[in-house]
Amino acid sequence: MKSNIIFFDDTDIRRSLLPLTYTRPTACLRLGITTIEQKWRALLGTDATYSYLTVPYLKGKFPIKARRSSNLMVAGHVVPTRHLARQVAQLNAGEALMTASGELIAFNGRAADFDSRHFEHILHADEPTLALHHLYDLFENNAAVMAQDFSELTAGRQSEALPASNTVIGSAERIFLEPGAVVEGATLNVKEGPVYIGHNAQVMEGACIRGPFAACPNAQVKMGAKIYGGTTLGPWSKVGGEVENTIFIGYSNKAHDGFLGDAVIGEWCNIGGGTTASNLKNDYSEIKLWNYATRRFERTGLQFCGLFMGDHSKTGVNCMINTATVLGVGVNIHGAGFPRNFVASFQEGSAEAGFKDVPLKAFFDTAQRVMARRGITLTDADRDIFTAIYNISDRYK
Repeated sequence: MKSNIIFFDDTDIRRSLLPLTYTRPTACLRLGITTIEQKWRALLGTDATYSYLTVPYLKGKFPIKARRSSNLMVAGHVVPTRHLARQVAQLNAGEALMTASGELIAFNGRAADFDSRHFEHILHADEPTLALHHLYDLFENNAAVMAQDFSELTAGRQSEALPASNTVIGSAERIFLEPGAVVEGATLNVKEGPVYIGHNAQVMEGACIRGPFAACPNAQVKMGAKIYGGTTLGPWSKVGGEVENTIFIGYSNKAHDGFLGDAVIGEWCNIGGGTTASNLKNDYSEIKLWNYATRRFERTGLQFCGLFMGDHSKTGVNCMINTATVLGVGVNIHGAGFPRNFVASFQEGSAEAGFKDVPLKAFFDTAQRVMARRGITLTDADRDIFTAIYNISDRYK
C-alpha cells in the first residue's frame, strides 16, 4: 500500500507566518530553490499520496486525504534533510518524531491519535532541525537551504552548456543550467554559492549575479540587474534592479529599478518601477516586525529586515517602503511618502491620502486579468479563499 502523507499546519506557527500562509499551507512556502513540500516529496518518494491538514477555508484547494489507520503526518514548517527524511520514513505505527526541544516533526498512525496527540512512543531527531517560526526565518535561511537544494537537484546530472558570452568568477562547476535555460552576456560570481537556472528561465545580458542564486522555471532576470546572494526567483517571476537575499515565491514581478533586500514576496505581486524598500533603520537599531499571531510589533533581534508582501499585492511607481513592512493580501500602495509598517489585506491607498477598502469584485477583476497573462484561471476555489480572507481581515484594520 502506498504511504499516505499529510502535511499539517501548526496553528500558532501558521499565524506567525501570515500573510504568506493566508493563501497556502505552510508546506507550500518556497525556501531555497523548491518549496518545503517539494523537498519532502523528493526525499520520501513520489509514489506516495500527499495531502494537507490546514485551516478549513483552504481545504477546497488543498484537501486532506486521511486514512483511519495509517497516516504519516509531517509538519509543514519543518525543512527536511536526507537524514531527517530517513528517520521520518522509518517511523513505526504509533511513533512520533520530535525535535530536541520537543516540537513535533512527524507521526505515523491513526488520525484520531494525532488529533489527541496520543503517541505510543516518542523519538527525537538526532541532528539539528530547521523549523520555521517567524517570517524572517525564510530569508535568514534561504542561502543555506539553496545550497542544499542545489546539491540534491544536480547530483549525478550534467548541466546544459554555458555560452561563452558570459563571465564566470569562480568554478563553472557551481553553475547548473536546466534544458531550455538561456543565459547570455551575464556575470556570474559563484565563489560564495552556486547559481541554478531552471527550465526555460532567462538571464539577460548585463545582469550581475552572485550566488547562491536560483531562477526557477520560466523566471527572468532583466538586463543590467544586480542580484546578490540568497535570492530565489520562483516560477514565472521577472526581476530587475537591485535585489539581495530575497525570495519571490512565484508569478511576481519587480522588473524595473529600485532596491529590495531581506524580503519575501508572495505570488501575483507587482512592484512598480523605482519602488525601493528599506531593510535597515537609519539609526541601525533593532527591528520590530508585525506579527499576526500576537497582533503587535515584536522585537526580532535583526538589524536587516525588508518587505513581506502577501499574494496579489502591488506598489505603484517610485513608492517608498519602510524597514520591515508587512503588506497583507490584495494591498495596493501608491503615491508619495512612507506608508505605515503594516497594511491589512484588501487595502488601497498612500501615506498621504490614507487607506480604504478594496471592493472584493474589483479585486477579483484585477486578479483574473493578471493571472490570465500567464494562462492561469482564477478558480471558484481561489475566490472562496479570498472571500474568507476578506471576511477575517477587518480585525486587523
